[in-house]
Amino acid sequence: MGQRVYNILFNLHTVSGIVISVALYVIFFAGSFSFFRDEIVAWERNEQALNEDNLPQDIDQILTHLDEKYVLEGRDVNLKTYYAERAIAVNLSASKDSLAPEKAKQAAFFYIDPVSLEEQSYTDAYSLGEFLYRLHFFAQIYYPVGYYLSGFVAFFFLFAIITGVLVHWKKIVSNFYTFRPWAKLKTLWTDAHTALGILGLPFQFILAVTGAFFMLKALLVAPSVLSLYHGDQAQLYKDLEYDIPVYEFTYQPIQALPSINTYIEKTQQEWKDYDLNEVAIHNYGDANMQVTLNGKLDYQSKFNALGSIVYTPATSEQRIVKDPYQPASYLDAVKNVMFRLHFGDYGGYFLRVVSFILGVLSCIVIISGVLIWLVARDRKNLPDKKRKFYNRVAHIYMAICLSMYPVTAAAFIAVKVNQGAGQSFLYWFYFLLWAVLNVFLILKKDLKYMSDFCLLSGGILAFLIPICNGIFSQAWFWQTFAQGHVQIAFIDVSWIVLAIISFFAFAKSKKSKTKLAYK
Repeated sequence: MGQRVYNILFNLHTVSGIVISVALYVIFFAGSFSFFRDEIVAWERNEQALNEDNLPQDIDQILTHLDEKYVLEGRDVNLKTYYAERAIAVNLSASKDSLAPEKAKQAAFFYIDPVSLEEQSYTDAYSLGEFLYRLHFFAQIYYPVGYYLSGFVAFFFLFAIITGVLVHWKKIVSNFYTFRPWAKLKTLWTDAHTALGILGLPFQFILAVTGAFFMLKALLVAPSVLSLYHGDQAQLYKDLEYDIPVYEFTYQPIQALPSINTYIEKTQQEWKDYDLNEVAIHNYGDANMQVTLNGKLDYQSKFNALGSIVYTPATSEQRIVKDPYQPASYLDAVKNVMFRLHFGDYGGYFLRVVSFILGVLSCIVIISGVLIWLVARDRKNLPDKKRKFYNRVAHIYMAICLSMYPVTAAAFIAVKVNQGAGQSFLYWFYFLLWAVLNVFLILKKDLKYMSDFCLLSGGILAFLIPICNGIFSQAWFWQTFAQGHVQIAFIDVSWIVLAIISFFAFAKSKKSKTKLAYK
């Protein structure tokens, strides 16, 4: 590689990295906690998931309750579990029967607890786990701006990864084993940036590719609609299997309502290790009633094995749409593998813990990149005005990034003190506290103070989280472990580990005399 090409790639890597650094840090920090979204939800509600990410076996009980309250006749009913939490999503269409009661002609969406049969709207059921999960792709920003913003950040991150690999290619092995903590500041951050960047390279590459795919897929398929489908968007959705099947409503009542539980038992007997996560009922109570069961084989049995079967109660017919024991189609393979690689949910707790650690290391790579950029520009031969500007930018970047740790820890305490607060409370508490802490740290004009303050305050708050859970929910982690509530106990233990690491890092940081400040 010639010197000119090297300089171009190096500058592109630096510019692309510094432009997206703050947004990328938020994505990785919130995304790291999102690996345990379901555990956070279970911890917040003090509700252990019943069947991982599967629907409960007794669907008939839920349908009976819904029929008594909403009148299901003529409706399309969809019961689905999106995550490993106890509540399941219920989607009711308006009834197709013109003679149906007035309340049956109104669509509805809500969550229902399969045990207590209590219902909650989306905003009321909004949890801290959902908040952090959606923060990692900026869903709180006006749709679809936040989605596209996170997609472009992932795309430019992929660009930064490629240019970084090309820049360090010749010394990629030797630099990985080089770490000089007692050298000058720029050397210290450069070694950390290079070594940790190489360590997390496969992980970061996978998340960059899949993240860009998910958030920018609408832009990616737009040319296909115009060129291949001549503007026929419905046909594209059908080919991609995003369309919802339509069945004719006959206005003739079915002789006897079927037992959905029977269909579930029959399917699970034919397909061993079948995990059911969706029941879709079309034309409820009509002679042309259709029952679709969607799910997959357990990942330990087969990695990519989607199973879908349709039952017609009036004729006792069944039609297999997707056989999990047959090779998956190219479309299913691409879509499912992309999701599984991004969420890392196919390897149990071990894979998610590793993913969390790599996510945190990626945050350190981002911070070290900002500090390298700052130290490289903190030279005496530069005009004082430029040096102050670079310092100001770095301080703003670092304040936004580092303050996420104590703010997130404080949010865990807040949802325990104010249980069931919902979406509005989380928005106000998290973003307002984040903004106030940013202003405070920026005004301090001291990077070392920022680091020490966030480590110490974050460590203290992290240590208080399991204590608050024990006081306000009567769920001490040793008791929840003994009860088999692993999801709940896991969060408490994880925060204790984070608190210990934070105190250790703070103690090491206090020994350092380095101070970067601007006047």
